[in-house]
Amino acid sequence: MYVITDYTKRRAKELGLTVAVSKKRHKKLDVFKDGELIASIGDTRYKDYPTFALEDGQEVANERRRLYRQRHTKNTLNELLALYLLW
Repeated sequence: MYVITDYTKRRAKELGLTVAVSKKRHKKLDVFKDGELIASIGDTRYKDYPTFALEDGQEVANERRRLYRQRHTKNTLNELLALYLLW
C-alpha cells in the first residue's frame, strides 16, 4: 500500500487539492477538488520523487526527476497532476 508523503500533501495543499490513497488497482493517489474526485494518478509499481529521495538519496532522485520530465508530455490533467504532486 502506498503511503502519501509530506511532499505530496504540501504540494496538493498549494493547489487547493486533497489527496487520498487510491482505491483503484495500481494507482497511488486519488486527487480531489472540493470533495470531488478529479483524477487517479501514479502507478504503485513505480517509484516517485519522494520515494527515490528517501530510499536512494537526493542525487538519484534529482536524476530520476529529470528523466521523468523528459519522457512525459504533460498534455493531460493526470500527467500535470502527477508531475506536480509526485515529481
